[in-house]
Amino acid sequence: MMSFDSIEDAAQKLENVGYIPSREIATVVFLAAAAQKPILVEGPAGAGKTELARAVARCLNREKIRLQCYEGLDEAKALYEWEYAKQLLYTQMIKEKINDLIAGAQSIAEAVERIAEQEDAFFSERFILARPLLKAISSDQPVVLLIDEIDKADPEFEAFLLELLSEFQVSIPEIGIRKATHIPFVVLTSNNYRDMSDALKRRCIHLYIDYPDPELEKRIIRQKLPGIEQRLTEDLVEAVNRIRGLDLKKRPCISETIDWAQALSVLHIRELSPQAISDTLSVICKHRADARQVRASMDRILPQQP
Repeated sequence: MMSFDSIEDAAQKLENVGYIPSREIATVVFLAAAAQKPILVEGPAGAGKTELARAVARCLNREKIRLQCYEGLDEAKALYEWEYAKQLLYTQMIKEKINDLIAGAQSIAEAVERIAEQEDAFFSERFILARPLLKAISSDQPVVLLIDEIDKADPEFEAFLLELLSEFQVSIPEIGIRKATHIPFVVLTSNNYRDMSDALKRRCIHLYIDYPDPELEKRIIRQKLPGIEQRLTEDLVEAVNRIRGLDLKKRPCISETIDWAQALSVLHIRELSPQAISDTLSVICKHRADARQVRASMDRILPQQP
């Protein structure tokens, strides 16, 4: 069953939960839901990639299950692992039964063989500790699966994901193949730390979220801070776009624009001035060299007065 009736329906539902999408974003979300394909979202940090997954979960009223990727991430942390402590506890509790089981065995090999015949009792569902990927495909209700910063994981882990993203199933050697009860809505995010493989890209609908255009950025600010004055919003967005035009190590994204607008509101600043920008520059500049460059370019950043 489709989650959205149309592109317009997807856009409206996302906006209803506080995420104002561009036409492209709404289109990709609609198509991903209709085709039950993952979305690979790339773009600069702070552009709203992770927030998109949260918004989809909210507007579809689904649980969001998040897997944070990092270098060295393996299947045990992403899929499942055995609860060895629990297995040991059960072994201690049924120790007498184990003694009865191996009673009369003529050799160690025979005793081991008898115990091995019972291994299904210890490698069963009750001893599996499900991690995000297994939780997502085992859930009784459809969920949103966020695989965050996939570019930080090793290529080997990326290759492991291919079966999951193609067939929505995983192989557990001791139990067998587990197929998804409900196919999750999958969002993978990447900050371009490294290039994703063609095999992964083929399995996803690609979406690049860039800095929003000025009109969309104004709408987002007004939605997040409904009490902000229109003139300050316009001046703020104009200044941010000029700052992005500088040769910075880290250009401010929409999240920093919102933080800046909030800081100015808290300080009761109604119009931008060199002093106001300088006092609040730490909100949008994350590197000392960037802050110096912005201060040196203040005359180019300040909105032009009519």
